[in-house]
Amino acid sequence: MMSNEIHLSRRERQIMDALHQRGRATAAEILAALPDPPGYSAVRALLRILEEKGHVKHRREGARYVYLPRASRETARRSALRRVVATFFQGSVAQAVAALLETADTRLSDSELHDLQQTIEQTRKEGR
Repeated sequence: MMSNEIHLSRRERQIMDALHQRGRATAAEILAALPDPPGYSAVRALLRILEEKGHVKHRREGARYVYLPRASRETARRSALRRVVATFFQGSVAQAVAALLETADTRLSDSELHDLQQTIEQTRKEGR
């Protein structure tokens, strides 16, 4: 899916973000969630394009279509993270994590730090 997501326009990504945040939405609900929204017909056209690309599916509920993302939120989240790491950190997960931790407003609880430490240890054991 990552290679397909690279080919999404800014607006298509915004629509996908809105769908993943809600789980399901009508074109009108998506329109309301978009920054600097285009017209309703443009949102419908983009949803049709996203459906053709295999990112979105729809169900008819009465007189309206309800749109759903085809990929799970977890799959989309991982794809987005891979895209950010590849684009901004030359593929280095360590650089991306360091940048997050060095951000002035990052505050991690002792529990979160413990969880991160366990994740790192598990990754090391698995040889990743």
